[in-house]
Amino acid sequence: MKDFDIAGLINGAHPAPGYACGGQPTAAQLAAAARSGLKRVITLRPASEDSGYDEAAAAKALALDYVELGIAGGGDLNRANVDRLDALLNAKPEVPTLIHCASGNRVGALMALRAAWVQGRDIEAALVVGRQWGLKAMEPAVRGLLG
Repeated sequence: MKDFDIAGLINGAHPAPGYACGGQPTAAQLAAAARSGLKRVITLRPASEDSGYDEAAAAKALALDYVELGIAGGGDLNRANVDRLDALLNAKPEVPTLIHCASGNRVGALMALRAAWVQGRDIEAALVVGRQWGLKAMEPAVRGLLG
């Protein structure tokens, strides 16, 4: 599975084949990514956060699967939300997917917690995974949740 192109995405990364992560894509970045193979967008941003455009409508117009998880901040870093993300990823692992929030930090936080709670990795290994997916400022909170 090839990586798709999202040039200029804030804190953008391709931490695993077929996946990209980072901050909020612009409408133009979303369209470019769709042209290069993106098929699904998982946003962690709740509807109350302004993305600058109607991302759900743009995704629909581009024939992209679009899922909003609504992770507003540290208070939403819990097992139920990690399990929701894990279920989404496992349901269609072959589908090229962008996972984003405003900066990528919440993405990294959830992926670190998933690595520990779902995949059984130790704390340090889980934090490495989280950093690959964008974990920065929320690392102390994640570390605290992992014990």
